[in-house]
Amino acid sequence: MRHGSNINPPNRFETTYSEPDLAQLEWDDEYLSQPRRIEYIADHAKSIVTENDSPDLNFRYSVNPYRGCAHGCSYCYARPFHEYLGYNAGLDFETKIMIKHDAPRLLRDFLSRSDWETELIAFSGITDCYQPAEREFKLTRQCLEVASEANQPVGIVTKNALVVRDLDLLASMAERDLIHVSVSITTLDAQLARDMEPRTSIPAARLRAIRELSAAGVPTKVMVSPIIPGLNDHEIPAILKVAKEAGATSASYILLRLPLTVEPVFLEWLERTQPTRKERILSRIRQTREGKLSNAEFGSRMRGTGEIAEQIRSLFQVFTRKYELDQRLPALDFSQFKPPTTGKGQQWLF
Repeated sequence: MRHGSNINPPNRFETTYSEPDLAQLEWDDEYLSQPRRIEYIADHAKSIVTENDSPDLNFRYSVNPYRGCAHGCSYCYARPFHEYLGYNAGLDFETKIMIKHDAPRLLRDFLSRSDWETELIAFSGITDCYQPAEREFKLTRQCLEVASEANQPVGIVTKNALVVRDLDLLASMAERDLIHVSVSITTLDAQLARDMEPRTSIPAARLRAIRELSAAGVPTKVMVSPIIPGLNDHEIPAILKVAKEAGATSASYILLRLPLTVEPVFLEWLERTQPTRKERILSRIRQTREGKLSNAEFGSRMRGTGEIAEQIRSLFQVFTRKYELDQRLPALDFSQFKPPTTGKGQQWLF
């Protein structure tokens, strides 16, 4: 089992930081190479629907049954959120996974509120709802069952082919115009994917997921994200081509973001796995971020600025037009919504 991060960067909210002294183990390669086991920790959250006001996002509400993500993607922008829990954004993020066991009930209660005015709810607004924990806990499926019962429109973003396990449910929702699925493909190079996204589905499996979803009538988008200048930007045309052949009808991209504690994790990964390309990649990232490695400003954080960012944008536009992926997914139908019943078979009165 691999990790995307091999470090435990200091938690920015903690005043002290301890670092293990491994001097006596310097030559013990077996010990040093041992992966850390994944822990599943009960998360007693009192709510499941999160609201954001970001102008960069096409949704205001999201559901995340899990906190932390065992996929271990080196670039994951969600890593700093683990610091709010007292953990670090490195190994802790990918091995200490918080499980919201009450997620289905909490979603049912939320949708039963009399003041809920139906809007899109995104699954995986932060961490992937189909990460490995979903195989065991099935919280995403249970939440989708609640959404389906209520005719609540949902958008899913994932890079795990596990999504096709729920094809029966997704196809049923698609028949009612209640679902969009976006599958993230960062590279077609299986080895690069394994290095960069250690426990995600391989690229071929993600393409198979697009094919099966599309064949079942589920509107499916390919997300080429993140695009890392100097590493995978040259793959844009090839990814769009095979995604179209698999049945995707739309495409989007996001430029690499390295907010807060994501930066040291990504830099360690880059030095460890891409030493000969490191300086070239960092130089190109800086050219898209006004000389820095990250820029959190709304309006530019997803796309970057400068000549290289413009080249990436133009390349993406040319090939989305060529493969007819420059269109929106079909409109979702919000008119069918009906509040679900509560656990007692009744609807909320207030």
